[in-house]
Formats: sequence, C-alpha cells, structure tokens
Amino acid sequence: MRILLVGATGTIGAPLATALEQRGHGVIGVGRSSGDHRADIADPGSIRALYDAVDRIDAVVCAAGRAAFGALPELGEEDFAITLASKLMGQVNLVRAGLGRVREGGSFTLTSGTLSQKPEAGTSAVSMAGAAVEAFARGAAIDLRGRYRVNVVSPGTVAEGRVERGLDPMPGIWAADLAARYVELVEGDVTGAVIIAEGPPT
Repeated sequence: MRILLVGATGTIGAPLATALEQRGHGVIGVGRSSGDHRADIADPGSIRALYDAVDRIDAVVCAAGRAAFGALPELGEEDFAITLASKLMGQVNLVRAGLGRVREGGSFTLTSGTLSQKPEAGTSAVSMAGAAVEAFARGAAIDLRGRYRVNVVSPGTVAEGRVERGLDPMPGIWAADLAARYVELVEGDVTGAVIIAEGPPT
C-alpha cells in the first residue's frame, strides 16, 4: 500500500514509518517542518494542498496534532482553539478532505490518547479533544462503511519519551509495540475501532 503518514518524524511517527516500510508498504512522510511533504493539519487549506500534491493513496495515518496542557484556570481561549484546530479538527479534516482522494476500500487511522479515558491534572483540553476524535471515528465509520475504514489508536505514554525526560520507561509503551497497533489497523478489516495501546499487544 501507499500510505500517507502525517507526523512521520515524531516520537510515534518515525518508528511507525519504519514498521510500515518493513512490512513492504510505501510511506509518504508528512511533517510541519520536514518530510516528503509539509503540511499543518490545523489549516484546512494546507490539508487540501497536501492531497493535491499526492496521488494513489491507499491509506492515511495521522500521528500528529498539537494540544495544550495546563490546569483549567490557566488555559485561555487560544489554548483551546489550537487544541481543537489541530488535535481534533486537523484529524477530522484529513478524513473529510481525503474522501475521493484516498482509494475506496482504503482507511484512515487517527490518534487520540489514553488521557481520553483516564484524564489527569492539567489535561482537560487534550482529554476533551482525544475523546472527540474517538467519537468522530465511530460515527464516521458508520457513514463511510463499505467505502472507507476509520479507526483510532489511543496511545499511552511512549517509553522512549519517558526516558528522554529522565524517567523510568515504565509505565509506558515502547514505540515499536505502539507501531504494531497502527499496522494492525492499517492492514486489518475493522472499522470504528478504538485500540487502547498502553503496553505490548496481547
């Protein structure tokens, strides 16, 4: 498959690109400042331009999306605005603009996060957006059934990221284990699924 991977150079995206390529897929990497193509998913026009620049796409995977962290009294309107524009609507618009651009029978795999189910202090904005991504995917999967599959990976904290911050890797999920969950959805046949990925696949 030819797979458009948004966020291809990030903590999740880079090992995912490697995993997909090792499975024999062609990966078109997209980033805000690097990659085969550049795009800002918070900008609908940038998403449309991205699809204009590529063709023959079999699947789209999004491992990108900015979100604001902080205690609720400290978050301003701009914090919520960028979280909604990028983490939520950026992914929604990747699906919307991809209809008719991605081959029918293809798939969209989005990213939420386990904060959607288990919020912590200082995560009200990102928890809200992640939960909305999951609800969107479930609804979109019904509307698009038979044409496209729409699924979500809900990652826990990536172990490599914890190590970079001077923490023990666990509790976390190694990037290779997380990449396997995305691959499972891209290559599978399910739709409307939310895969909670906090540890190795069982």
